[in-house]
Amino acid sequence: MYDKYQSPLSERYASKEMQYIFSPDKKFKTWRKLWIALAETEYELGLDSVTKEQIEELRAHADDINFDVAKAREKEVRHDVMSHVYAYGVQCPNAKGIIHLGATSCYVGDNTDIIIMTEALKLVRSKLINVIAELSAFAMKYKDLPTLAFTHFQPAQPTTVGKRATLWLHDLMLDLEDLEYVISTMKLLGSKGTTGTQASFLELFNGDHETIRKIDGKIAEKMGFDACYPVSGQTYSRKIDSRVLNVLSGIAQSAHKFSNDIRLLQHLKEIEEPFEKHQIGSSAMAYKRNPMRSERIASLADYVMSDAMNPAFVASTQWFERTLDDSANKRLSVPEGFLAIDGILDLYLNVVDGLVVYPKVIEAHLMRELPFMATENIMMDAVKAGGDRQELHERIRQHSMAAGRVVKEEGKENDLLERIAADSAFGMTMEQLQAIMKPENFVGRSPEQTVEFITEYVQPVLDENKDILGMKAEINV
Repeated sequence: MYDKYQSPLSERYASKEMQYIFSPDKKFKTWRKLWIALAETEYELGLDSVTKEQIEELRAHADDINFDVAKAREKEVRHDVMSHVYAYGVQCPNAKGIIHLGATSCYVGDNTDIIIMTEALKLVRSKLINVIAELSAFAMKYKDLPTLAFTHFQPAQPTTVGKRATLWLHDLMLDLEDLEYVISTMKLLGSKGTTGTQASFLELFNGDHETIRKIDGKIAEKMGFDACYPVSGQTYSRKIDSRVLNVLSGIAQSAHKFSNDIRLLQHLKEIEEPFEKHQIGSSAMAYKRNPMRSERIASLADYVMSDAMNPAFVASTQWFERTLDDSANKRLSVPEGFLAIDGILDLYLNVVDGLVVYPKVIEAHLMRELPFMATENIMMDAVKAGGDRQELHERIRQHSMAAGRVVKEEGKENDLLERIAADSAFGMTMEQLQAIMKPENFVGRSPEQTVEFITEYVQPVLDENKDILGMKAEINV
């Protein structure tokens, strides 16, 4: 097992559940279900060449796939679908003559791709909602904890730790909207023949258009779908793959942004991702606590975002009713996009579940900058006491520049309040100034906004999905 390449997506990142969705077992069992659905449809629509006994024989061998027979046959005929038709026929000798009747390879290939992608999208949805639930709990827990906000990564007006978390949450809620839309629009290809005209079925059913119109609807219903796409070439439009991977790319973008913020906060020693008891941060620097999980999120997210280009190229370069230059690309780009986003969401949930917050460090950073941010309030109080607004503004500017030089050039503490207290133009004591320095007075509506957002936008989604909450992510280190 060590003498050939193994995909890190399977070995290190993706869950067993997602790996099974894209496994050969899932794929070829779905092929057989589709062949059964086709035979049942043809029988129900009155095709005499298909019998109930043949369908029962097909059902009896729906799951016990003889992979060895199919593999040996493919070496001979170089065609995967016909190899599995042959293998199925070996197990079902009475039904072998009607397996795949009227269909082309894309009947099983494309319909299976749609089924698998839809199932994978639903697993992504479950994991995304669990991340949203965990993140919303974190936001509510820290909705009142003031923290220094940044614009351009420069100190800005304070926010709260919880309010900042709603920014991450909002991105995920947008992703969930896009994800649910795509899931709701997924349809099967159906059985439309070699160029999408259903000519083979017109021949089978003696030109009966009314009967043929029912084929796709019946197949869709049997496979758990509401409908099939109304028109196609031999394949479903490859824009479907592009649409699906664009949704995954959106989730990757949101996760990457979150991971960036956590890595910056960990550098500031304000918030850290979980770090296990025996985890090693560096082979050389034993003291280090590297943000490994967040870095892995970013790395996988880069892959997913770039991977979304693959189906875009494929969709844009298909010729007429079909070409086969999509096949190799699809086999790689679609499964691996899902395996990577699966790993990302497991990591995201794991990180949020174990975030460590350091309120004292957060407070120290905030209080170091708060005097600068409080100057407008100080000026207003001084004006109310009889001061001249324009004169006070200039004095604050001068004091702020001087205090800034002390901090930056001398490495000393911010002494702006001392400078203002010593300036008779303000007429304020140090005690009065310090009374203004309450962080909660400078966070605006952060706590209220956090509660409103989660209550009005997030909680209804969580309430509708109680049955899938409580998921715990197991990740490989």
